[in-house]
Amino acid sequence: MTFGKRALDLLLALVLLVPAVPVMAVIALLVLCLDGRPVFYASERMRAPGRPFTLWKFRTMRPDSGDSGVSGGDKAGRITRTGRVLRRMRLDELPQLWNVLAGDMSFIGPRPPLREYVERFPQLYARVLRSRPGISGLATLQFHRHEERLLARARTRQETDAIYCRACIPRKARLDLIYQRRRNLCLDLLLIARTARRAIR
Repeated sequence: MTFGKRALDLLLALVLLVPAVPVMAVIALLVLCLDGRPVFYASERMRAPGRPFTLWKFRTMRPDSGDSGVSGGDKAGRITRTGRVLRRMRLDELPQLWNVLAGDMSFIGPRPPLREYVERFPQLYARVLRSRPGISGLATLQFHRHEERLLARARTRQETDAIYCRACIPRKARLDLIYQRRRNLCLDLLLIARTARRAIR
């Protein structure tokens, strides 16, 4: 990560935290009152091969001790009413501002993958994760909604995994590598603006 990209991340995270902290406090109270504990969802993700970190979100699903893999149609029944609203507005991802401050994530980059996929596709993720994982990115903006539609068809964890590995990982990686070849601060600012515009909509 270049000095300029890290400086942009820190500046933007600190600026956003001013309005975000009271919003996060309200969301935390709503999740606690309507859905109970835990308020936050902590997930192990990979910053680079062999370098895990804890990604933070507001909890949007009922807990399941056997939970694993990406979210697909097989998990739809576990999403809470509060969680549906948070997911639709992407407010569940606000706690990732702390991940940016900690240096585990950037605002723009590939979405941080689960360990199991990094270990199953080591050569691919060794290339993709040369970029710091991000809250948003080219693949997120271009493919996220299509990915959700694809995974929504799955009715079992096995189906979700098969669709994700066959149809999602290669396409997202292709976009992430395009970003990696062309990345600069101007592109990051453009993708941040597109992400903000989508969130406002």
